Amino acid sequence: MALPKLTTPTYELELPSTAEPVKYRPWQVREQKILMIAQESEDDKQIENAFASIIRSCTFDKIDPYNSPLFDIEYIFLQLRGRSVGGKVKLDLLCEDDGVTRVEKEINLENVEVQVDSDHESIIKITKDIEVHMRYPQLADMSLISDDGGVNSIFEMIKRCILEIHDGEIVHNRVDISNKELDAFIDSMGQEHFEKIRNFFETMPKIRHEIKVTNPNTKKRNTIVVEGLQNFFV
Repeated sequence: MALPKLTTPTYELELPSTAEPVKYRPWQVREQKILMIAQESEDDKQIENAFASIIRSCTFDKIDPYNSPLFDIEYIFLQLRGRSVGGKVKLDLLCEDDGVTRVEKEINLENVEVQVDSDHESIIKITKDIEVHMRYPQLADMSLISDDGGVNSIFEMIKRCILEIHDGEIVHNRVDISNKELDAFIDSMGQEHFEKIRNFFETMPKIRHEIKVTNPNTKKRNTIVVEGLQNFFV
């Protein structure tokens, strides 16, 4: 006699980048196993592959993890995690008023959203005729974001996320620009132009959640901002 087949519920979310509805299902034991093995390995590439495999499977192949903004992928993963193993997580938070006291706070992942800064711009004006068009970091860039913020990582991320350089009516696509040419172009920028590009990353859409806690020692109210997928599972 055949074993019974288990049914899996489906849900729907809205992609932060496009507001497009996407159906998804909770991850199953086979996907949980993939994730656990990847986390245990502490290997960035294996973790990246696990994310890609889980998101592709659980969205019924509707989402290409390697061709989507990273904030979309992080948001989808939060929704998957909430539906798969529970939507509530406990965070160990540092009170900023004294920089010493830590407070444990439970949050509901359903309340965590992607937020967009009103000052955000993806087209960087360099001169009257020259513009740099940026793309958002993607899954393959995740290891650079989680890096220590070193100079090499910053410049590598900038180079990866330059999509096009417009010079009047001439459009230079990134795939047609050598790394040497791009390095020279970035090195020739003025500080104000470089700061505009850095501002693109600082203000781009991201998972962001404000948590209010009271320091039990000082009795002061703290507002702690949690950003980035990794910070919701520490």
